[in-house]
Amino acid sequence: MTQPSRAGGIPAGDRSGDAEGGAPAPTTVLVADDHPLWLSALERDLVGSGLNVVATAADGPATVRRARATRPDVLVLDLNLPGMRGDEVCRAVGDLSTRVLILSASGEQHDVLAAIKAGATGYLVKSASASEIVDAVRATARGEAVFTSGLAGLVLGEFRRMASDPDPAAEPAAPAGRRPFPELTARETEVLRLVATGMSYKEIAGELFLSHRTVQNHVQNTLGKLHLHNRVELVRFALAHGLEDDDPA
Repeated sequence: MTQPSRAGGIPAGDRSGDAEGGAPAPTTVLVADDHPLWLSALERDLVGSGLNVVATAADGPATVRRARATRPDVLVLDLNLPGMRGDEVCRAVGDLSTRVLILSASGEQHDVLAAIKAGATGYLVKSASASEIVDAVRATARGEAVFTSGLAGLVLGEFRRMASDPDPAAEPAAPAGRRPFPELTARETEVLRLVATGMSYKEIAGELFLSHRTVQNHVQNTLGKLHLHNRVELVRFALAHGLEDDDPA
């Protein structure tokens, strides 16, 4: 398959902080899948790449219990677990800082959108190679949104559609010549606009001649100032206010 694409992910905090003694703490992962052979192979690949698989689960309720017990950096989640649907699992762990990467045999539009709306950070189909999956887990832990090629456009298109629906509770547009969000700096507004277009952190950094970490910091500050919690909320907010169409000049 083609390489997964990355959309503008939102960090909930830096997961790569140093452990005691100065060595980077390994990313912790919970893997949930009801196919024993696939689960075993995936766990082996992740551990072999230096990731710390803290638990596995074979059904939805067990996934929720173990996510709460271990609080991993990343939950690699199959959509079709016994007991609970994948979107139900996402909602059940939505109060945790754990980021959810869907790894499913389905690439159907309704499955993808249901998972992302429920709070999943990214979505890969199971035809991805082992190295692509490992890279996606690491990117998810960094707060990036990773999708199988073609799915990022699908998700962004759905957000655009939702943003175009009339919302009587929406805030009025700012007067011409005035910054739409005075609580944000000009640079934070610029980064938010690029997030709304689906650009990755790396692409935004290149566009604005900033470091990857600086872009992450701007996004984290923006989340706090706008009282938003995750990538889904941020992109919907930006699109609802028409930022993707703003002229940065």
